[in-house]
Amino acid sequence: METLDRLDRAILKELQTDARVTITELASRVGLSKTPCQIRMRRLEENGYILGYVALVDQGKLGVNYVTFVQVTLNNTSSKALNAFNKAVRKIAAIEECHMIAGGFDYLLKVRTSDMVAYRDVLATDISALPHVMQTSTFVTMEIVKDADSKFEHGE
Repeated sequence: METLDRLDRAILKELQTDARVTITELASRVGLSKTPCQIRMRRLEENGYILGYVALVDQGKLGVNYVTFVQVTLNNTSSKALNAFNKAVRKIAAIEECHMIAGGFDYLLKVRTSDMVAYRDVLATDISALPHVMQTSTFVTMEIVKDADSKFEHGE
């Protein structure tokens, strides 16, 4: 993997702040002319540093602001069992994130639904039915203080 220089890192930082910035403005912000900036952006995309461009959406306005975290313990952690779990979890829309954990349980899921009733349904029909699930523990979020969309502060 190649090493990123100061300009590459500056481009990435600016795009994380505002992915809709024009190439001319981006070049100006990082101290490059337009063409070298475009070349660097294309290289960062081709080498997998930039995975894509997205719009950050207010989930509360969409009616899915009920966030829970679920610890999942599997009854089998063979490669085959883990692969089956991973494949199945990707199909559940309410699961926003899934992380394999080293510790007292196997996975941590971030689940987003409209309310407790909807969450309970996802838990009962989807999460509990995932391959090799032995046990789950749910933690309800009371307030989102900071998340991946950290540019946009919650509750301010």
